[in-house]
Amino acid sequence: MGYRYEMRFSGSGGQGMILAGIIMAEAASIYDGKNASQSQSYGPESRGGASRSEVIISDEEIDYPKATSIDAMLAMTQEASNKYHKDIKKGGILLLDSTEVKDNPKGDFKIYSYPISSIARDELGKIIVANIISLGMIVELTKIVSHEAIEKAVLARVPSTFLELNKKALQIGFERARELKPLL
Repeated sequence: MGYRYEMRFSGSGGQGMILAGIIMAEAASIYDGKNASQSQSYGPESRGGASRSEVIISDEEIDYPKATSIDAMLAMTQEASNKYHKDIKKGGILLLDSTEVKDNPKGDFKIYSYPISSIARDELGKIIVANIISLGMIVELTKIVSHEAIEKAVLARVPSTFLELNKKALQIGFERARELKPLL
């Protein structure tokens, strides 16, 4: 029997959660040769409403593209954390943006908390790359795709004028995740 790895990227509209899911699925399928499926949902507002993207990565054909037992989740807002953490499976991973998420959920999973949005704004001068920092962190924490695959997928999706900024954001994500310890 093969593996099935389920991921959820959640936040509010405008934070790039849909793009993060697309990039993760492309990293897995195009650059790492795995099977991947990506789905998304968001509120009627283009900015500010709840937004989530789900990615399933497997070494077998994916017959059901809905994530029901989450292995790793990113929550960029308190609302997203509150609303979507209940599907994380025992021993799974929850990465929180501590810039926005102050009330950590309870569950039988590992919680990592880091000020992702603050780092994007303060160190890179662009809050818009918080999603790319978080991708680097998730990849480092889960090892579900290679660093090379996620970098190629990111660079294939961002405007050419922002290649270096996004490459740096991804590297920051890798580096900061190596320093993280789960909350107790």
